Amino acid sequence: MSEQWIPSGTHQTSHGSAELVRVCTETQTLPELAGLLRQLRRREARQQGETLLTYRQLAAKTGWSRGIIGEYFAGNILPPPERFDVLIRLLGASPAEQGVLATARDRVEERRRRPNREHATSGRAVARAGVGGPRAGTTSPRFPIPRQLPPALPGFVGRATQLAQLEAECARAVAPGNEGMASVTVMTLSGTAGVGKTTLAVNFAHRVADRFPDGQLYVDLRGFDATGSVVTAVEAVRGFLEALEVPPERIPTHLPAQVGLYRSLLAGRRMLVLLDNARDADQIRPLLVGSPNCLVLVTSRNRLVGLIAAEGARPIGVDLLSTAEAWQLLARRLGTDRLAAEPQAVDEIIERCARLPLALAVLAARGAEKPTFPLATLAAELRAAPRPLDSFDGGDAGTDVQAVFSWSYRSLTPAAARLFRLFGCHPGPDIGFAAAASLAGLPRAQVPRLLAELAHAHLVTEHAPGRFGAHDLLRAYAAEQVERLEPGQARRAAIRRGLDHYLHTAHAAALLLQPGRDPVTLTAAAPGVLPEEITDLGQALAWFSVEYPVLLAAVAHARRAGFDGHAWQLAWTLVDFLQRRGRWPDLAVAQRNALAGAQRAGDRPGQANAHRDLARVLSRLGRVNEAARNYRQALAIFAELNDHTGQARTHRAFGAMLDGLGRHAESLEQSERALALYRAAGHVAGEASARNAVGWAYAQLGRYEPALGHCREALALLRTTGDRHGEANTWDSLGFIHARLADHPAAIRCFQRALGLYRRVSDRYDEADTLSRLGESRQAVGDAAGAARTWRRALVILDDLGHPDAERVRELLAGQSGQSAGDAGHTGGG
Repeated sequence: MSEQWIPSGTHQTSHGSAELVRVCTETQTLPELAGLLRQLRRREARQQGETLLTYRQLAAKTGWSRGIIGEYFAGNILPPPERFDVLIRLLGASPAEQGVLATARDRVEERRRRPNREHATSGRAVARAGVGGPRAGTTSPRFPIPRQLPPALPGFVGRATQLAQLEAECARAVAPGNEGMASVTVMTLSGTAGVGKTTLAVNFAHRVADRFPDGQLYVDLRGFDATGSVVTAVEAVRGFLEALEVPPERIPTHLPAQVGLYRSLLAGRRMLVLLDNARDADQIRPLLVGSPNCLVLVTSRNRLVGLIAAEGARPIGVDLLSTAEAWQLLARRLGTDRLAAEPQAVDEIIERCARLPLALAVLAARGAEKPTFPLATLAAELRAAPRPLDSFDGGDAGTDVQAVFSWSYRSLTPAAARLFRLFGCHPGPDIGFAAAASLAGLPRAQVPRLLAELAHAHLVTEHAPGRFGAHDLLRAYAAEQVERLEPGQARRAAIRRGLDHYLHTAHAAALLLQPGRDPVTLTAAAPGVLPEEITDLGQALAWFSVEYPVLLAAVAHARRAGFDGHAWQLAWTLVDFLQRRGRWPDLAVAQRNALAGAQRAGDRPGQANAHRDLARVLSRLGRVNEAARNYRQALAIFAELNDHTGQARTHRAFGAMLDGLGRHAESLEQSERALALYRAAGHVAGEASARNAVGWAYAQLGRYEPALGHCREALALLRTTGDRHGEANTWDSLGFIHARLADHPAAIRCFQRALGLYRRVSDRYDEADTLSRLGESRQAVGDAAGAARTWRRALVILDDLGHPDAERVRELLAGQSGQSAGDAGHTGGG
């Protein structure tokens, strides 16, 4: 037979491939097959621009002896199917060429076995070649069908989003005509330790197993095993070859040859390969198959970015269960009736388990062991545990939550591990780059890389750009590690750096939010602290909008850690922002913590500020008697300290509460005291605020001329201070006065000026309050539709805030509807 079928150029041509098919079809004898191997060897050398692969080089790549390789090329020995597949791949045969060459090799073997039967073909080779015979995905009698999937967990619940993603990719892999696709479908399931990645992967694999009739391979790669005994690629591939019933003597020694044989055996087959608990992309790559009919499913605690980028793997994130899914999990294990009998206990268990499937499973197992015990007992155990993770030991390393977390933690670099530990010194719930740098005392430029490493290991989650958080059990684990590995002095220094970062940044932002406010005297920030630079109102609002949950947590954290000055000062920074957002319950908690901390430290200015700010929020919550007591205590301490502006601000706030109670004469008295004190202190912004309060009180008493005079003077002063919120309040007062004077067009103009300013400073409650008055003026000028639109906007805000004023706005809308109905009825009767 001629050996001139291979083109002499550097690239295989379609003509050359067609000629190869023809020549392979004619191949009958072992010498002819050996001639094909020699031609492949020469072509590979030409294409690579190198000399021929020597037998020594081929032996090094395959683990076979040089003598045996020489016999293969001489045509004295027919290579076994697995070795032949490896050899032609090493010699550069394309997938299509591999199929026709395998067909030729099997024909030679058949002819040698049965000289009287010519041109017999192997189901294996034909299926892979795609030329006649069984189609890809059918099972050859010579091909074993491994069924290695672990049992599916019967209590599997939820994960609808991830299952839909998996189903879509699976459907693509097994779609008709997929045999010609260039790449295999690979999907990665990544998430934190104990989140249920393996449970999801195994459950899905069982659901679709019938779509992969040639079998399912499974290996636990033990990427984060407690013993450190990670499964190597050599061990994994060898296990797969054994599952495919390759005789031990035919398994090559070296990994490249093993991988080649593994991929050759799966070529043209429809199989599912589940690679569980992978450590990194390098551990996985040798286990990827070459057949586009196969589906490879990988689970890992790491993101496997390299696999996604280089191999085109489809990433699917596995997060904590939703509360509803956690209920379903517990119901499957403990019974619906048992949960329904103690819903509050179940809610607490779910919260303390952080919706982590592993923790829920451990608690459910404990509950199942004691079917007569109330679930409230389990909840109480969780609540009382001195160390939160002590309650989640399932009895072995695989179900001990702390041990499971430790496997991820041990894989970190030392710098990333330290940063993770220091999360135990942070109040939560999340952190940004600048705060993390301050917490660790590191240059800001180093922190993104460390946080990316933690996110890659799923020890933190980047839930928004530049914002990193971890669930409560991971935070508890970090706290245990920092207590175990960091000296007490280092822990306290980290807490101080974190609190200093938030306090110094929040203080600057609070003064931008309310320019007329008197600053607090802060101690210098600790070395290593990098406060964020906030230079205008927009930045201040944006920063508070993101950070206020952390600041609220920081107040309580500071009090627990004994940083009492930080506690009341942080609470002080939150007053204006939280009031404008209508978050009065949050503010009340913060101010109670602030007051307790200031009292414990004997800090009299801190106590006075906390009493006053607590009184302001209590008055908003309708607890006026308690608020009045706190106002009086604040006034007494400020007088003791000879702090005139502190007294003035307290009188001003006290007067606002009395006004809300309809006690307008008393409100005027308090406001006039504030005005006198501010004027004596030369406090322009305070004087402007107090003049507006006096003008408002006069208007409430029906004395409109002095009311207008004070409010106009206030507006003139405010224009020199840059206090936009004070301007908004004053325009609202002027609108109210004009409305009382029945000059509704002027009132509407004033209210609209106020609304624009309120929106600029994000004061939602005062915006709604002004909208309700604007609606009344629009109604008065006959614009019923405009009034209704305005009241509806106010109602949306008040309902969102949960404020009782919403009922009054509803009454305005209902009254308007009733009036319209009455007018329609009258017209109809006329």
